[in-house]
Amino acid sequence: MLTKTIRAAALSLVLLLPTPMAFAQDTPADETAMEGDAEPRDPLEVYSDLNLFGEIFDRIRSEYVDVPDERELIRAAIQGMLTSLDPHSGYLPPADYSDMREDTSGTFGGLGIEVTMEEGIVKVVSPIDDTPAAEAGILANDLIIEIDGSPIQGLTLDDAVERMRGPVGTEISLTVMREGVEEPLMFELERDIIALQAVRWSLEDDVAVLRLARFSEQAFIGLENAIADIYEERDGEAPSGIVLDLRNNPGGLVDQSVFVADAFLKEGAVVLTRGRLPNESSRYDAKPDALDQRIADVPLVVLINGGSASAAEIVAGALQDHKRATLVGTRSFGKGSVQSIISLGQDGAMRLTTARYYTPNNRSIQAAGIQPDIVVTQNVPEELQGRDEILGEAALEGHIAGENENGEATVGSSVYVPPEKEDDTQLQYAIGLIKGEEVNPAFPPQPEQ
Repeated sequence: MLTKTIRAAALSLVLLLPTPMAFAQDTPADETAMEGDAEPRDPLEVYSDLNLFGEIFDRIRSEYVDVPDERELIRAAIQGMLTSLDPHSGYLPPADYSDMREDTSGTFGGLGIEVTMEEGIVKVVSPIDDTPAAEAGILANDLIIEIDGSPIQGLTLDDAVERMRGPVGTEISLTVMREGVEEPLMFELERDIIALQAVRWSLEDDVAVLRLARFSEQAFIGLENAIADIYEERDGEAPSGIVLDLRNNPGGLVDQSVFVADAFLKEGAVVLTRGRLPNESSRYDAKPDALDQRIADVPLVVLINGGSASAAEIVAGALQDHKRATLVGTRSFGKGSVQSIISLGQDGAMRLTTARYYTPNNRSIQAAGIQPDIVVTQNVPEELQGRDEILGEAALEGHIAGENENGEATVGSSVYVPPEKEDDTQLQYAIGLIKGEEVNPAFPPQPEQ
């Protein structure tokens, strides 16, 4: 299953690594090898299989009922080879590769929804804040069955995404099925440039609430600007606490997650990555800087849920392990693998899973997720109860094994933010925790026994 954002085919949940640093010296080489590695095959056997591929390719070219597109045949074979590895590896044709880079820059054109495909059906993972999809009322778990009146059954996810793309300002209609609603719902949307504001902030009395929607290139600078604005709003006085809202944050760039975690940490590891070979392993550390000196002593609560994935889990795991924050909400998605984007020049790129990542306390969260310190479920209207729960990494067919995997597919709820903030039970709990209105557990969180 692949997850995509409806823009010019940009891809979500992709981790792009900054330049690696040396991994910890005390990590034995054999610990970094993936379990279940097969013995290398005899080169002659490999060449024999490649000859088989060539023979089949030639037969298709010469005998298929219609003249095939040879380039598309090869690209389809490459895609099949990569997607057979795990749900996050894949081939990016030139257009998709260009759009992915556009997406991680923080600006793209489209509707503003994260979608996935389950058993041939396009399913909404989450609408993005302040986008045409969110404003039209499309919700998580909606099933898209028609685009402009044409059924999408039988299309690939790429094909469905392609049909939903289009010039900015053009209109598109989506027909969706929603659990609990008997008749299909019709939505008329206008494609727009999706300029993601990486960080939004507000003050709830003297508590700062920072909403980080995704880890684009704008994430850290957005956080830095938000902190500066909060201090200016308070005439230079620090807030009594900070709530960092990572709910439904699907991830993004690893370097941005490291920078964001570093903003709240003075020192220590942020994330460890381990690949198949020792030289593919890395450690990323926090360093003292002006920003963490400014907010180092400000109490911090982090909100997570089943839609918090990838880079969001890096930040949550690091702050939890360093006892810097109390995590509130529900279990996160559990995407603990790293994808490297390998350019193929004019032929696009390949997205290849090359490592697992670990929290500073050496916890692999692949398929297990991050457990909050305090489980608080979200308040949802009666008509949405039961359909806000989502499946995590452990439910993806072909996912790579996780060391702490417990087999639980359902991870938590997808965030529902009502019009009135007092209905947001998770946020109000976090604010109350900072204000001392909740007496258990103590702040900061106590070490596990």
